[in-house]
Amino acid sequence: MTKKYDHIVVGSGISGLTLTLILAMNGRKVLLLEKAPHIGGSLKRFYKKGVPFDTGFHFTGGFSSDGVLNDMLNVLGILDRIKPIFLSAPGANRFVFEQDGKVYDMPSGTDNFRAALHSYFPGESAVIDKYFKLVKKVCHATVTFDLHKIMLSANAIDEDFISLEQVLDSLTGNANLKGLLSALCLCYGVPPKEISFANHARVVVGLYESIARIEHGGEAFIHAFADRFEQSDIDILCNTSVAECADIKNNCVGEFVLDNGDVVAADNCIFTIHPHEILKILPRKHFSKAFVDRVSSFENSNGFFSIFGVVQNADPSTFGPSIVSLLPCSDLNALLDPIYKGGTALAVIRSVEEARSKTHCVITAFEPEFFSNVSQWADSSVGRRPAAYSEYKACKVEEISRRICNLYPQYRKEFSILDAASVLTFRDYLFSPEGNAYGIKQKMGQFNLFGKLPLVNIYVTGQSAVLPGIVGAMLSSFIVARSLIEKEKYSNFIERRLSP
Repeated sequence: MTKKYDHIVVGSGISGLTLTLILAMNGRKVLLLEKAPHIGGSLKRFYKKGVPFDTGFHFTGGFSSDGVLNDMLNVLGILDRIKPIFLSAPGANRFVFEQDGKVYDMPSGTDNFRAALHSYFPGESAVIDKYFKLVKKVCHATVTFDLHKIMLSANAIDEDFISLEQVLDSLTGNANLKGLLSALCLCYGVPPKEISFANHARVVVGLYESIARIEHGGEAFIHAFADRFEQSDIDILCNTSVAECADIKNNCVGEFVLDNGDVVAADNCIFTIHPHEILKILPRKHFSKAFVDRVSSFENSNGFFSIFGVVQNADPSTFGPSIVSLLPCSDLNALLDPIYKGGTALAVIRSVEEARSKTHCVITAFEPEFFSNVSQWADSSVGRRPAAYSEYKACKVEEISRRICNLYPQYRKEFSILDAASVLTFRDYLFSPEGNAYGIKQKMGQFNLFGKLPLVNIYVTGQSAVLPGIVGAMLSSFIVARSLIEKEKYSNFIERRLSP
C-alpha cells in the first residue's frame, strides 16, 4: 500500500530541516529524505582521534537581537539551543594582504567596522560612508529580512542590476580598500564582477554586525532540529532520495518512486538539493528546453581544500576563537578565478572545542579550490584515488601548513594535521556536485531555480535558491512555506511565534 504524506522534503541540510519543521509545526505530515547516512548535510561534524572538526559550517553572521536569524530560530523554537561564540576580541577578525604586508583588524558591529575603515583609510571617509549607506539601503528594501513582512513579495531594486565591482570602481581607486570591501566574496564564492551589489549587501550585512561560531558547531543545529522532530509528525529516511516522479496527471505528480524501491504519495514535494541534481530527477518531457538549458547553465561555486589540525599544549584561554584571512593580493576577481596562477586565499580559523571531557585547540584552514584543479581524478572515489592525487594533496597540505606556521610561529613545534580534504572529498561525502561549497554561483541577472515549478506540486528551495549561507538557506524555506500553508494561517503562525 502506498504511504501518503502531505509533503516530501528532499535534502536535510539547513534548508530542508527548516522547511520540514515549519510544515510540521503547522500540522502537516512530512517525509524527510536524505541521501547521506545521517541528516544535516555539511552541518555534520566529523571526528579524528577524538577531536571534533566542522565539515562545511564554520561561522555565520546575523546574530543580533533584531536580526532575521534570531527571528527564524525563535519561530522554530530552537533559539535557546544555538549558542553563538562571538569573534569579538581584538584581532579576532583579521585580514592580511600578503603582497604588501598590510594587516587590517576589523571589529564586530557595523559602526565599529566602518570606524576601523575610517582609521585605516583616512582619505576615503566619504567613500566608506557611501558604501555602507548603499548596503543599508539594499537591506532596508529587502522585505524578506523582516519575518513580519514575509508574506510580501520582494521587488527588484537598482542594485540588483549593478555588480559589486562596478559600485566599488565608481567609489574609489584604492586597491586595498576595494579588496577589504570585497573580501567577503570568499564567503559566498562569487567574484565582484559577477555578483550584484544587492546580493553582496544581503550576505555581508550580518557579517559586519557580528561573526560567530556556534558551540558544538553545526551539530548544535542538527540536535536541536532532531529534538523538535520527535515532537512532530515527521518520518525520516536516510540513504534515500527520489528516483522518479510517476503517475503524472494534469501536470501534477501523483507518486514518487524512491531509490530504495518504495513508492510514496504526497500533495507536494520540495527539493532543497543542488539544481543540477534536481534536473536529473525531473521528467524532462514536462519542462521546456529553455527551462532545462537555463538550469543546466548554472555555474557551480568554488569549493575548498581544507586541512584539520590541533595544537598541543596551547592555552585554551588565549587560543581563540579567531579568523585570519590571508590574501595574496587585493584582487578578489583573480583569487576566485579558476585559471589564476598566483597565490591562493587562505582562511585560518582557531577554536577551542570540547569533546568527551577533553579540551582541544583546533585549527581549521581552507583555501578556494575549483573542480578543474582535480578533474583528472573525477572518476576516482574515496579510498581509491591514484598516486598522482595523493601527491597533489600532500603538496597542498605542506604549503598550507607552512603558511599557518608562518602566521603562528609559536605553534610550529606543536601543530599537527589530522586530516585534509579536497573538493573530491566533499563531493563524495556530501553528495555535492563538484564539491561546491555554496551551491551555484549567485550571478547578477540570473533567474535561480526557486519556488513552484511547472509541475504544480513540485517546489524548490535551498541555498542555491535565494542566497548562499545558513541565513539565506533558512530564509528561502520560510519564503517557500508561505506557498504551502494558507496565507492567513502562516501569517498568524509567524506573528504568534514572534510575539513577546
